Amino acid sequence: MNQPRKLRKGDRVAVVSLSSGMLGETFCRHNLEIGTRRLREYGLEPVFMENTLKGIAYLKEHPEARAADLKQAFMEDDIAGIICAIGGDDTYRLLPYLMEDAVFVRAVETCPKLFAGFSDTTVNHLMFYKLGLSTFYGPNFICDLGEIAEDMLPYSRAAFESYLEGNSYREICPSKVWYEERTDFSEAAVGTERKAHEETRGYELLQGPEVFSGALLGGCLESLYDVLTGARYGDEKEVCEKYGIFPEKEEWKGKVLFVETSEEKPEPALVEKALAALKEKGVFEAINGILVGKPQDEAYYEEYKEVYRKVIDDGRLPIVYNVNFGHALPRCALRYGAEVRVDCGEQIIEYVETKEKRFGEKE
Repeated sequence: MNQPRKLRKGDRVAVVSLSSGMLGETFCRHNLEIGTRRLREYGLEPVFMENTLKGIAYLKEHPEARAADLKQAFMEDDIAGIICAIGGDDTYRLLPYLMEDAVFVRAVETCPKLFAGFSDTTVNHLMFYKLGLSTFYGPNFICDLGEIAEDMLPYSRAAFESYLEGNSYREICPSKVWYEERTDFSEAAVGTERKAHEETRGYELLQGPEVFSGALLGGCLESLYDVLTGARYGDEKEVCEKYGIFPEKEEWKGKVLFVETSEEKPEPALVEKALAALKEKGVFEAINGILVGKPQDEAYYEEYKEVYRKVIDDGRLPIVYNVNFGHALPRCALRYGAEVRVDCGEQIIEYVETKEKRFGEKE
């Protein structure tokens, strides 16, 4: 896979709204200001693409505008990276405007750029994975750069800094604390801290060997379920199948699947259905192991564990639970296609050096 260079001081960084347009709403004005300031403190210049700030209603009705912003970000040579504003639930609607645009596809293949986000951005990550670009499932603009506490959460800040040149991010260990989701995101809450809890569990081995390795591939569990079944939008399955967004069974061979649940805190029955859909595609027969994200606010914490064991029904497949990525805070950054070695006994996920090519480097 092509691995884009990391961000450097002076770089221009595009902020795109590929799903929800909430960054353009008045109620997000303080997140916009805070996130802009923090990017500039890193020596980066944020570029809000033409449609990024047009709001929820406009972007809901105009997926072609969202796609146009992503295309333009890849076409502008002086834009070095792309950060998603936030997730949402219908980014699949961009696929026809992107995958059928030969100029865009060529730009992704020949001029790779750092791309980061999580949640429903899963669909965009899988699209880029298909096009051979390694991307980051990690901090985004509103949730992390725009965090309304006095500073970014330290663990999440380190993850964001992994996007920057000169910052090593070889090992991912459990956070020493976890945070509850806010109930007040308003401007009046700016400067308030999140309620924090000591992390007492760390990474939990649900079954299988405590050491395993492979290349990372996955995303938000509900997004994967929607891609495979069209459970949320009736045409999503058909659209994603047309462009081959969900990897075939052979592509999952030897991979480490990472999955996590959203802020909707799905009931265990829905998690069971989603895992069953992955099982039907043969994913669990092919992979080397699974990383499961910490549920937001630890909702259904114990119940989810039982669902994973029940559906997978193969005690030989290792499952490491309670990993800090996705919707629960704080979050790390996982790089698609990157080789990792997981050692649950040592409580570490380690990136393994490979001969993965950075675009432009000589063979």
